[in-house]
Amino acid sequence: MEILLQSGGLHELVEAFTAALDAKNTYTRGHSDRVAEIAAAVARQMGMSKSYQDIIHVAAHLHDIGKIGIPDQILLKPDRLSPDEYEVIKSHSQVGFDILNKVTILKPIAMLVRSHHERWDGFGYPDGLAGNEIPLGARIIALADSFDAMISARSYRPAMSKKDAVKEVIRCRGTQFDPEIVDAFVRLCNHSRLPEAVGF
Repeated sequence: MEILLQSGGLHELVEAFTAALDAKNTYTRGHSDRVAEIAAAVARQMGMSKSYQDIIHVAAHLHDIGKIGIPDQILLKPDRLSPDEYEVIKSHSQVGFDILNKVTILKPIAMLVRSHHERWDGFGYPDGLAGNEIPLGARIIALADSFDAMISARSYRPAMSKKDAVKEVIRCRGTQFDPEIVDAFVRLCNHSRLPEAVGF
């Protein structure tokens, strides 16, 4: 994995995957890029090794790859989803895992993609994992994904201000999000060290 990361080969593969998803949903590509930058910044703030930062960065780029398997009428729906449609959307974590897990070198990334909608309190999906049962990288991606979603406009709601989104992240500390990761994220915000694309 580390050799592939250093060679740039993995990033080329990521570009191919994200281009396929971007062809279906133009919103997703910019979102995935921002989530990857936020997640990598949090991993650095937490003092993780460069190799694990890179794994998190790649997994964050690919966290929504399973949406390739979601029908367009649901994925691109301009209104709020019905409960049944939301259940279909939730399957993207498993679909993403199934896609990436077919490639031996991507298996560690596949696990992070599968678990990026798990919650610290155990009320996430697809497996209902809680606390440290959730892979650390997936916990970081979960926060980055949620924060970027909050500050991004949707057809059915306006974007939240960055300051309000940070407050919401703090409110969900210990329920939706790992407290240690929230603390690292808040330190980034307080010192204006978020990536330029999402900085204050």
